[in-house]
Formats: sequence, structure tokens, C-alpha cells
Amino acid sequence: MNVPFFNYPRLIELHKEQYQRAFDDVTSRGAYILQKDLKAFEENIKKFLGVKHAIGVADGTNALLLGLMALGLKEGDEVIVPSHTFIASPASIALRGATPVLADMADDGMLCPEDVKRKITSKTKAIMPVQVNGRCCDMDSIMSIAKEHGLMVVEDAAQALGAKYKDTPAGTFGAFGAFSLYPAKTLGCFGDGGLLVSNDDDLAKKVLILRDHGRSPETGEIEIWGTNSRLDNLQASFLNVRLQGYEEEINRRREIASRYNEAFKTLDDLILPPAPEANVHFDIYQNYELQSYSREALTNHLKEKGVGTLIQWSGKAIHQHKALGFDADYPKTNAFFEKCFMIPMSTLLTDDDVNHVIDSIKSFYN
Repeated sequence: MNVPFFNYPRLIELHKEQYQRAFDDVTSRGAYILQKDLKAFEENIKKFLGVKHAIGVADGTNALLLGLMALGLKEGDEVIVPSHTFIASPASIALRGATPVLADMADDGMLCPEDVKRKITSKTKAIMPVQVNGRCCDMDSIMSIAKEHGLMVVEDAAQALGAKYKDTPAGTFGAFGAFSLYPAKTLGCFGDGGLLVSNDDDLAKKVLILRDHGRSPETGEIEIWGTNSRLDNLQASFLNVRLQGYEEEINRRREIASRYNEAFKTLDDLILPPAPEANVHFDIYQNYELQSYSREALTNHLKEKGVGTLIQWSGKAIHQHKALGFDADYPKTNAFFEKCFMIPMSTLLTDDDVNHVIDSIKSFYN
């Protein structure tokens, strides 16, 4: 039996007839850029998250970049960001001419509030918590630190659409939140896509202008220098289809995570992510990332069994990319990347697929 890490060809099969109707509708109208389907998707996201503004953009990286542009981040400013993240998080800061200042992870794998405190300087303008794998950081501590030092909070929630911390959705804590709509994300389209959400009227107005070449959506006049970063209307129509059953998809991911945790809880070699229990965290399990002291042997065994695995972000934290010039030490992040890997986690998995993953891991230890 073969269970790929992510079964891209199966993605369209979930709602194939609905996707075809959406495709036919959009193409028959010739409605490709900034049309009603995009507007409907943005409205649907606003309702889903309970947020004032949702703006579809080209991808998650551009969501971060446009948000930082709208906030006026500039050369000489510093933003604290975890080293345990994808390159897009610090890149969005660097591309504004500002400086990404890396922080270590806490024991839960998320941004460490205590290390954030240690990294604050007179140049610090913002904290960028990254809601990794569909789990929120300790947002009480991060928001408290930001308030104490007069800092902005900007969320990289690329992997966390629908995750919550104390019933507050990821992406809605600070000035803005950025989401990725990449195909393998919990809510993914058939190409690149992204979202910026905010409760700040002025910021949202600026982002709407920035994403369309600096052009005002009201007057059509160029008001500022901008760029081309618009979520395609066709992709928005597909996303509207996916969003209809999105809560069920989250529930299915949590069900699979619960099965994994129950199956592996007695295996001492494994360090598991938190189980989907009723507490301050509502995790959506974009990924199921675990750790093993026998990672190489275990992943080789799983490959032989036809189970796909992945070490996230090519197995490197941000500070481990030597070409970027970071030289500080991040001991918890280093230790994590020596052991971490991911196993299949998506609503494309059948019960038989899940059983095969579980049986394959257990057979390694038996």
C-alpha cells in the first residue's frame, strides 16, 4: 500500500463536479481579475473569522509583505520572528529593508516569549509570531510583551486558518494576519494564493491599493507605488467551494491527529504534538509533526512501507541557512531540527491510509 505525504492528484477529486461548475461559470463570464467570486470569498472569510477585512492576494508571502508595507516598516527597524519558520516570514521583513531578529522556540515548538523579551532593542518595531502547523503561540504572553514595549504584532498564520487560542482565531490578534492558500494547506487552491485579514480600517485600505498597482478601488486613480498581488478570481471560486465544508475538514484532521496520538503514546522514542483536547488551544493540524531519536532509520522504514514523510523546510531552521549571515545559537530549535519529521495528514487520507501509517510506524518498533 502506498500513502504519499500529500496526494496532489487526489485533491481535485474531493469536489470535482463543483470545481467544474465553478470553472465553467467563471470562464463563461470571462471573469478573471477582481470579480464577484473574489469578493464573495473575502466576505466568506470575514464571516468565518469574525474579522472586519479580508483581502485576497497572490500568496502568503505577499500577504506578509503588503501588510508590512502598509504599516510603514522601513530600513533600520527590527522585527522579532522565530527561527522555527519558513523563509517567507523573515524574508518579508528583509525585503522591506528592515532586520529580522530571530528568537528560539519554547518547549511546545512555538515562539518563546522569554526569548522575545531578550531580543527587544530600541529598534524593535514588531513581533511576528508564527502559528506553526495549525497551532497558535502563547498569544497572551506575546500580546502582553507587545503592549508593555509599545510594539506591533503581525501574525504569520500561513498554516493556521481556523486555529484558535482562547477562542480567538489565529490571524486576528494583532495589526494583521497573513494566510497561505497553497494547494497543500488546510484551505488550498490549485496554485498560489494568499489572504491578509485585519480589523484596522486604514491598514486594509492601504493593502487594497497596494495589491493593485497603487490604484484606488474607488476612483481608479494611482495614489501610491504598488504592485500586482491579486488573488485570481478563478482560484477564489474554487476556494468558495472548499470553504463550504471547511469545518468538517478541520474536524477530520483533528480526528486523524487523535488516532495518531492514541496509537503512538506508548512509544518512548517518539515526541508527539499536543493531542486535540479541550483546552486554550484549538489546533487544526495543518501538519502532524513529531520527533524521533531514530529519525533516519524510522523514515527509511516508512519509505519501504510506502509511507511518505517530510522534514519541514528542507530540514533547516532560519539561522541554519549560513548564507543569510546569522551566527547566534538557538539550542531548542537546533535540538528540534535534529529529530523532527512529518507523517501524512490531510482530509485526502482514508481510514485505510491512516491505519497503514499507524501499522507501519508500530512495525518499526516491534
